[in-house]
Amino acid sequence: MTALSHLKVIDLSRILAGPWASQILADMGAHVIKIERPGEGDDTRHWGPPFLNDRDGKPTAEAAYYLSTNRNKQSVTIDITCPEGQELVRELVRGADILLENFKVGGLAKYGLDYASLVSINPRLVYCSITGFGQTGPYAPRPGYDVLLQAMGGFMSVTGRREGEPGAGPQKVGVAVVDLLTGLYAATGILGAIASREQSGKGQHIDLALLDVEVACLANQGMNYLVSGVSPKPMGNAHPNIVPYQDFPTADGAMIVAVGNDGQFARLMAEIGQPGLGVDPAYATNGARVANRDALLAIIREATVQRTTGEWVEALERANVPCGPVNSIAEVFADPQVVSREMARTIEHPLAGPIPIVASPLRFSGTPVEYRTAPPLLGQDTDEVLRDELGLTAERIAELAAKGVI
Repeated sequence: MTALSHLKVIDLSRILAGPWASQILADMGAHVIKIERPGEGDDTRHWGPPFLNDRDGKPTAEAAYYLSTNRNKQSVTIDITCPEGQELVRELVRGADILLENFKVGGLAKYGLDYASLVSINPRLVYCSITGFGQTGPYAPRPGYDVLLQAMGGFMSVTGRREGEPGAGPQKVGVAVVDLLTGLYAATGILGAIASREQSGKGQHIDLALLDVEVACLANQGMNYLVSGVSPKPMGNAHPNIVPYQDFPTADGAMIVAVGNDGQFARLMAEIGQPGLGVDPAYATNGARVANRDALLAIIREATVQRTTGEWVEALERANVPCGPVNSIAEVFADPQVVSREMARTIEHPLAGPIPIVASPLRFSGTPVEYRTAPPLLGQDTDEVLRDELGLTAERIAELAAKGVI
């Protein structure tokens, strides 16, 4: 049994934010039907290299990017620009619980697939629209991509080296973090709307904007500005409100030390041979450490370069001071904790056999996540879905294919 096996999702989204949300729902058991353009499909199918190799070691057309966010779904190719294709989608929506889309504002209205059109045929539908800037406001018509939003929403202004240091300047996060956060908010909002529907019997429209998500996720940095009136600046790997909470050089590389309270700080000072600093009024409290950041960090750096990262991690773990190495992606997947939690798994792919996937972080005690099917080939489920969901005959499906509708 899975948590969402009773829910059916029509996924008209592509790229990352929408597919990330629908994969979360699919992992929890929802039946997700991914609607794609005939012959083209989701843009990310072509976002490579790297591409998946088949059983003979030859590259396929399946990009790793696409594979990262589309498991447990069915792929159905429908041309929504033609009336017959629009009618197929409407018929699928009649029996659906959720629809996800990330077209430009008003982009689906001309096809009769907007919320106002579909709610009339399915009042219980939860319809989630993901756009760069939302359904309202002066920027609503604009397209939105992750790196653009990281710049406009402030993330790039607080990421990267400190001003004046070599390499300083605007810096994006190494993954499409705004898209991923939006996908998480979409999944959460959809489940909230489903819970509300249990009481009201009615679905609703969710208007989700990447810019809104990023502004919300400025978190302490946003509140730091609103409370102080001062815009935060990039601080490298340091924290604006906590010291020491950053990287430090070691004899063979670097490590992270993340001191969250005064007790941890005192134990860190004892471990580096400076126990007096743990009770020194200039450093004993976090507020004092923030005020005297530069002097304190210089003292810590003089000590950390005396041992290797491994030696420091072992010593500081014994002292109950949070610390760890700065891992490469290869080191992440080799880490004993990551291995123990089975974050890298395999799933059977129709072209390649067993392929790697990154597991869901969700661990349910009663309704575990399932890894049922690999990210589908373009249109591989079209005939099955149209037959089983809509009752179309083989002859009718062949006719639609001949016309280019599917």
